[in-house]
Amino acid sequence: MTKDAAAVFIQGWWRGTLVRRTLLHAALRAWIIQCWWRQMLTRRLAKKRRSVLEYYARREWAAVKVQSWFRMWRIRRCYCRLLNAARVIQVYWRWHNCHTRGFIQGCYELKENLLNLRLEISLGSQAYRVTQRIPLPIKE
Repeated sequence: MTKDAAAVFIQGWWRGTLVRRTLLHAALRAWIIQCWWRQMLTRRLAKKRRSVLEYYARREWAAVKVQSWFRMWRIRRCYCRLLNAARVIQVYWRWHNCHTRGFIQGCYELKENLLNLRLEISLGSQAYRVTQRIPLPIKE
C-alpha cells in the first residue's frame, strides 16, 4: 500500500468515524426529544384523567347531596307532621288536665342570696297566686 492509498484509507476511516459520531449524537438528541415528548404526553394524559375524575367526583357528590337533601326533606316533613300531631294531643291533654285536676305555673329569679318565686296554681275555676322571697344561706 502506498502513502497516498494509506492516507486516503485513514482519511476515509476518520470521516466515517466523524459521520458515525455525528449520527450517534443526532440519534441521542432525537431519543432525548422523544423521551421528553413521551413524558409530556404522559403528564398531559394524567392531568386530563385527573380533571375527568374530579369532574365525575363533583357530579357524583352533587347527586348524592341532592338525594340526601331530598331524603332529609321527606323525613323532616314526616317528623313535622308527627310533631304537630303530638302538640295537638298535648294541648288537648293539658286542657283536659287543667279543667279536671288543675296545674301549677310559675317562674323564679335568683339574685345574690335571695330567691324570688312566683307561682300560679289553678284548680278548675279557682286560681291562687303565691309570691315569696326566700333568703338563701350562703357560707362565707
